[in-house]
Amino acid sequence: MANFRAKSAVSIQLSTEDFYVEYPKRSVAADVHGILMRVASLEDTLRGKIKAWSESQRRQSKRIKDLADIARLVESHPHLWEALPDDLRLQIDPPA
Repeated sequence: MANFRAKSAVSIQLSTEDFYVEYPKRSVAADVHGILMRVASLEDTLRGKIKAWSESQRRQSKRIKDLADIARLVESHPHLWEALPDDLRLQIDPPA
């Protein structure tokens, strides 16, 4: 994984793990701080967050942040609830 940062508000994370190999095919156009670029789809963003949250060796603080990110994604996009594994559904309230 490589992180790219410059003197702008945009940072880029590039991963070469097999898990992410199909992400570019499903990427979507988005305006990121005034820069038009392709980013991971909502569904792929959720998959990546679930993967990160599931890694028991990650620091607890990072796993808690991943859980909060997952909750925010589901709150903003209720259709993503269906993609959550059962263990996550027990920890996150269903969308209203």
